[in-house]
Amino acid sequence: MRVRATPRGWTAVWLVVMAIVQAAALLAVWRVAVHTEIGQWADTVALTGNRIGQDRIDGPVDRILNAMSVVSLLAATAVIGFIALIRGRIALAVTATLLIAGANGATQVLKHGLARPDFGIDPERIYAGNSLPSGHATVAASVAVALVLVLPRKVRALGAFLGAGYAAIAGVATLSAGWHRPSDAVAAFLVVGVWAALAGLLLLVFQREQAQVEPADAHRVAATVLGVGGVLAAVASVLALAWLVDTYGTPPVLPADLARRPLFVGYAGSAAGIAGTMGVVMALVLAVVHRLVPRVKG
Repeated sequence: MRVRATPRGWTAVWLVVMAIVQAAALLAVWRVAVHTEIGQWADTVALTGNRIGQDRIDGPVDRILNAMSVVSLLAATAVIGFIALIRGRIALAVTATLLIAGANGATQVLKHGLARPDFGIDPERIYAGNSLPSGHATVAASVAVALVLVLPRKVRALGAFLGAGYAAIAGVATLSAGWHRPSDAVAAFLVVGVWAALAGLLLLVFQREQAQVEPADAHRVAATVLGVGGVLAAVASVLALAWLVDTYGTPPVLPADLARRPLFVGYAGSAAGIAGTMGVVMALVLAVVHRLVPRVKG
């Protein structure tokens, strides 16, 4: 077993870069999807496309979303904290709890603090105001990431795949139910990604110099699969939305008046973007977690 296989300084740099890049991506999503006419149009087209096949998925979607409440979030946080505590990781329990609380708190502050200009694109929801980021998507992603932090190394990769899948399904479900635009879920995952990086920095502060880091715990294959899969899904989303934007006219046709094909492309492409974003966020977490939660604390 190797002591300090990866210097703490380089790990801190990596986490800072993670936080900055994801914060920049969050700012870009907000600026394009909320503060440009074409961004609002594409977002609304995807949301309007949820009516395709909605009758067949209403039941499962409602069950997924209704299971996410304040009580369920508190229960999940308690379970995650308990897992860390029974492993003798008090600092980890505190950090995982702060990650969940911080990400969900930040989402609520942003949701109520950010303004959404009216470009006349979505008259049906004109009075709903800003909905970015999605609270439900933040709950799912923050719990998933926190769980990966506290799980033992032998089941960490499995937890990452299951957690990323659960969060991605929850994010797409908010779109399918008509509760949120796709940019809301993408923004929520990026908020969680930023807080995951901040939580990692906090874990480094708690970590002692003699902590033993085992390179074999890196889960490189699992992180690569998640990352590559996420990037491919994101590329598919960009291509679909690029095709959709090519249909944008002057003046633009209201999303509710579009034909079935552009609505489906907008919906499917956005769903791929939601899933891809969560895959990349989880891959970044999985790639560095063995350095933050070493096999032996020291």
